[in-house]
Amino acid sequence: MHSRKVRIIVGLGNHGKAYCRHRHNIGFMVVDKIAAEAGAKWATNRERTLVSELEIEGERVLLVKPQTFMNLSGKAVGPIVRREDHEAASRMIVIHDELDIAAGKVKLKVGGGDGGHKGIRSIADSLRFRDFFRVRLGIGRPPVGAAPDQFVLTSFAPDELSVCNQLIDKGCYAVSMIISQGLDKAQMLLHGQKETVNS
Repeated sequence: MHSRKVRIIVGLGNHGKAYCRHRHNIGFMVVDKIAAEAGAKWATNRERTLVSELEIEGERVLLVKPQTFMNLSGKAVGPIVRREDHEAASRMIVIHDELDIAAGKVKLKVGGGDGGHKGIRSIADSLRFRDFFRVRLGIGRPPVGAAPDQFVLTSFAPDELSVCNQLIDKGCYAVSMIISQGLDKAQMLLHGQKETVNS
């Protein structure tokens, strides 16, 4: 099994129970659901990063949850990517929260700027490569008067749980579609959808 090329899927977040339900941790929530639905277990690797190996659509997949803080995500992701083949970074999917997308919406892209997201910036700087797949989970802009860096470190309110669950479901669906259909088809399927996803 280990002779096959791997698809690395990184969910971004901050480690520790204090952060587990924060908006900034929606990437963790997606990979947690992917692992749970596959019955896959998490283990700690040499960088103290949580990893889980499974198959999705016939591909060997390595789920990754950096146990650094968000702005140091590259320290966890970089060594994992470099241990694989030289094309691993170009196949990697990173799942993260996005302030500039309406709450509950999901957008897919490859490369581009980091939009101020420190986790994406850290990974790109560590790899010296930006053209990895991004699954951008919209959490919307903070309320008037609230600082963005504080807003992302708040939990979803009880009346926002449906939005949170929708993001998790759409994130899982997006990963599956990128792997099975490629980015262009995944974008067409996901960006054209309304408020719910039947995955």
